[in-house]
Amino acid sequence: MKIYAEDTLDNLLSSKRLEVKNRIESESEDYILNVGEEQYIEYLKSEFTLDIPEIHTDKVYVDTYERDIPGSRFPMEFMISNPHKTFKKDIVVYHIPYSGSIDLLRFRPSSWTSMAGYEIKIDKQSRTIVLEYINFYNDAEKIKRAYNDSVRYIFGSYQHLKNDIEAYNNGLENFIRSTINARRQRISKKTDFIASLGVPVKKKTETPQTFAVPQPKLKDKIQVRPIVHTKGFKPEPTLDNDNYIKILKIINDVGKNFERLPSVYSGKYEEHLRDHILLTLDPNFEFGSASGETFNKTGKTDIQLRYDSSVVFVAECKFWEGEKAFLATIDQLLGYLTWRDSKTSVVIFVRNKGFTSVLETAKEVIKKHPNFIREKQANDDNWFNYIFSIPDDSNKEIQLAVQMYHLP
Repeated sequence: MKIYAEDTLDNLLSSKRLEVKNRIESESEDYILNVGEEQYIEYLKSEFTLDIPEIHTDKVYVDTYERDIPGSRFPMEFMISNPHKTFKKDIVVYHIPYSGSIDLLRFRPSSWTSMAGYEIKIDKQSRTIVLEYINFYNDAEKIKRAYNDSVRYIFGSYQHLKNDIEAYNNGLENFIRSTINARRQRISKKTDFIASLGVPVKKKTETPQTFAVPQPKLKDKIQVRPIVHTKGFKPEPTLDNDNYIKILKIINDVGKNFERLPSVYSGKYEEHLRDHILLTLDPNFEFGSASGETFNKTGKTDIQLRYDSSVVFVAECKFWEGEKAFLATIDQLLGYLTWRDSKTSVVIFVRNKGFTSVLETAKEVIKKHPNFIREKQANDDNWFNYIFSIPDDSNKEIQLAVQMYHLP
């Protein structure tokens, strides 16, 4: 194949973004409104992320074979009188292993050299770039120079290509998210307009009740498209994300204070530590006189913020008692929730000496929970963030923070 010669990479990336947009636009309104956003984003990311080609020159290997070479291929100094006559010559073959999608080398990046169009052979079975050189002179240095020239041609625009693909991949999640949100906003505006007409709306009957999972191809990534059972969509209250982070930061500040003053908080029960957190949270937030809602304690160890009889924020406070109890705490917390996009925190107090070991255990075991979707960026060494689904409805996703504090 000819490298950096087929088309511009920018055209390819633009077509990929358009394909993403068309995929989202082709979904039914019920699907877009009800699907778990994080799961759908991960599904589209896995399908449209480009696999950057990696060329492993550090793992190159060589072999040789004999081949009949016509006289016309010989250098002038050999003075071959009959150009059609063939002569057996050794062929030195370099095999450069690669990984990723090597076909992307066909495209010209945003910046490319005049070496574009250089021909290379690809062996997809062995996943190697194959470079062959006729050993006319039995001169190892000449062969090595020819190989080094080829590598220079291959890598001439490679870094620019890699940078352009990485930029596309890194921006893909935000592009998908903004496209989904734009479609949801258009649907909501249309729904509000239709509702303002004051007459019943007849739903289309051809919308399928479920959506099939595409059958994976051999050696391809397995793409699992989230399944949604179509139903009416009801807007649900959600705690503003900025306020959620502020709540978690206050909890984290109080927890760090527990660690700084162990003599004050040593021997306290879960309820006592919970009350310290509650007393700090409550005066910092005002959620409106209309609902009269504020932080409250509704169980033995939890802190809740409720709206219209449903929980939009809950923090469950527990001492660390091992993996099983940790997962049971998450089960208990999830049991409070009915709304999509509820915000939660599991606050764990650790008396064990090996606090770092407990942190690592918690980070590993939480991924085994059946409602775990994905890990998000951590805010601190002891504050981890996750996306979970609500039991019995995998499309209702909630944010779950795990905040852990050492109380010897």
